[in-house]
Amino acid sequence: MKITFLGTGTSQGIPVIGCECHVCKSDDHKDRRLRVSACVEIQGKNILIDISPDFRYQLLRSGIERIDAILITHEHRDHVGGLDDIRPINFKYRMDMPLFAVDRVQNSIRKAFDYIFDNDYPGVPKVQLVSIEKDKKFMVGNTPVMPIEIMHAKLPILGFRIGKFAYLTDVKSIDRKQMKYLQGLDVLVLNALQHIEHYSHLTLKEAIELAKEIGAKTTYFTHLSHTMGSTAETEPLLPENMFLAYDELVIETEDPEFIESGTTGFY
Repeated sequence: MKITFLGTGTSQGIPVIGCECHVCKSDDHKDRRLRVSACVEIQGKNILIDISPDFRYQLLRSGIERIDAILITHEHRDHVGGLDDIRPINFKYRMDMPLFAVDRVQNSIRKAFDYIFDNDYPGVPKVQLVSIEKDKKFMVGNTPVMPIEIMHAKLPILGFRIGKFAYLTDVKSIDRKQMKYLQGLDVLVLNALQHIEHYSHLTLKEAIELAKEIGAKTTYFTHLSHTMGSTAETEPLLPENMFLAYDELVIETEDPEFIESGTTGFY
């Protein structure tokens, strides 16, 4: 399994337009963050988690030419705003893009991109909406995926577990019943917005505490704000085996049981 961080920033990205802070003016490439998204390459398929407004540039920058399916965590525009840019993939591979989301999110996408669904014009994106539910495993090709319900303030959204990898963004809290799906992880990706308390996102301190409770072998923090501080000044604050993710970071991990049998045993 190969995970590519396409974007690791908040809805404004870093640098923020017009901001003069030292993070937004940083020359360190690790401090330049597009809107949050990741690509999971497994069993010959590229599975995209969220499709940000920066999707087109993210794929060009990473050299990824094909996406086989999209998993949507929730309907906020920084997580779905790049949907129109799947058209070259539709055209080149002559495929409708499978998009996995709960019904509420599907309804929001239908409203936000109504021209996709109510138009016979051949140039619009081609999307195949697939309904998913919390606590119910679904398949992307031969790959099992477990959706995990998390809370983004009062909004229930989804994280996803694939093998021994889990991706949780925009978390503020997780119900105890959902924590069972996060046992035995090799890699956890978790949001950490900033140091100051926020109503809908984990602070760095809260994210560290939650990561310790989950107990993954390695944790990467994403969805970072410029108010977090620079990578150079923030990473020394992190416990062992916890890191700040950054754009274009690539992680490779192996789960022999998953690769050989197509099952992970965490359901």
